[in-house]
Amino acid sequence: MRQLFRNIVLISIGLIAGIAATIQFSATAQQGTSTLPLDELRTLSNVFGQIKREYVEPIDDKQLLTDAVKGMVSSLDPHSAYLDKKDFAEMQEQTAGKFAGLGIEITSEDGLVKVLNPIEGSPAAKAGLQAGDLITRLDDKPVRGMSLDKAVRTMRGTPGTKITLTIFRKSEERTFPVTITRAEIKVQSIRAKVVDNNIAWVRITSFQERTIPDLAKKLAELAAKDPNLKGLVLDLRNNGGGLLQGAVGVAAAFLPPGAVIVSTKGQAPDSRQVFNAVPAMYKLNESNDPLDEVPPLFKKIPMVVLVNAYSASASEIVAGALQDYKRATILGKTTFGKGSVQTVRPLSSDSALKITTAYYYTPNGRSIQAFGIKPDIPVDQNKDGDPEDVLITREIDSEKHLRNKQSSEEALIKDREKRRLQELQLIEERNAKKTPEEREKEKNRRPPEFGSNDDFMLQQAIAFLNGQTVKRSASKLE
Repeated sequence: MRQLFRNIVLISIGLIAGIAATIQFSATAQQGTSTLPLDELRTLSNVFGQIKREYVEPIDDKQLLTDAVKGMVSSLDPHSAYLDKKDFAEMQEQTAGKFAGLGIEITSEDGLVKVLNPIEGSPAAKAGLQAGDLITRLDDKPVRGMSLDKAVRTMRGTPGTKITLTIFRKSEERTFPVTITRAEIKVQSIRAKVVDNNIAWVRITSFQERTIPDLAKKLAELAAKDPNLKGLVLDLRNNGGGLLQGAVGVAAAFLPPGAVIVSTKGQAPDSRQVFNAVPAMYKLNESNDPLDEVPPLFKKIPMVVLVNAYSASASEIVAGALQDYKRATILGKTTFGKGSVQTVRPLSSDSALKITTAYYYTPNGRSIQAFGIKPDIPVDQNKDGDPEDVLITREIDSEKHLRNKQSSEEALIKDREKRRLQELQLIEERNAKKTPEEREKEKNRRPPEFGSNDDFMLQQAIAFLNGQTVKRSASKLE
């Protein structure tokens, strides 16, 4: 039953899930000291020559070699990738939080394009796309057999132009078209408000260059608006990650100065580092400490962090640090489980290698690679449960994911397979008993907006901070 994915490349129309956790620039690529495998290189040369001579139609040399490099890198793990001129430019735009497109984060699944996350306020979100949707056609072109790179480029385009996506929604077992108008996407990574009884809600959608100063500004505004704040909900649901410095700075806003936030360990000497809650570790373009304006009360007021299966990478760094220091209670679902660091190494002025260089570890030395951050209090997103969670895939479901070096994954993998079969059987039994009216109502049901009065998980976080009873998830698949 285990879902295996081949050549998964997390490429974003909106944001890259778990985008390069740190960006380091070097003038030249470092050459390894090992002897080159001449026989294998000779085979590569022979295959190249054979394709040039005998393939059914002429192939451009540069494109053929570029594709060979992409295949070599993407075979390493789900997060390493060769970035050609267009990919590199798009990644830089996304890191800055401004780009053109539909506003969705995607991956591949069974030869189709899968929506990981529609960016809040984007054309895709407004059109009703949901995490887990499968895209089967782009206008009149079938997606199956199309590379993910080509799918990304097809969906990108001039703002104001339209594209029709054919969507298959697993949870509703239906296929339908959605026409979306492309637009320039400007991601505001921070949203904040006072939600109930002197409790603040702060949502971070991604970790970008502006995340830390924007967070500091929002926290100062909240404290000025309500000096009697008694609790904070930090919402990291559907946050696929971003810049490592952003994660360090966000955690530093709530932890004591100098606290260890995360450490990294890899083969190269510069991949073995410890990141502390000090300005030098999280400043990007600011001359002063961007957290200077954060009111002191945010170091001590009770705090809940909301996470789900789409909280990944930098989100898991923040959640793991706050959990280890017992600074916050983690509430929600087990996170994605991306416990690795990617470094972007420019190869030329317009191309780069995004390569996994290290595992990261929480302050207590935990590697959450493949396992994710388990919530202190498991809570469903919907008040009547989350049966579709059985369809959600995490890092551990990828065939090529890096193995956790601290713990064996086999027991968890077998347990997930068993529980998925049980959950799927229960879903089938429930569906068989539904009336036509119930099926129609479920078909038209949309996920609650994060931060709204219908946001069940947020309401449970508020109840916890108010000392009230929390409705814990009954699902065995957190």
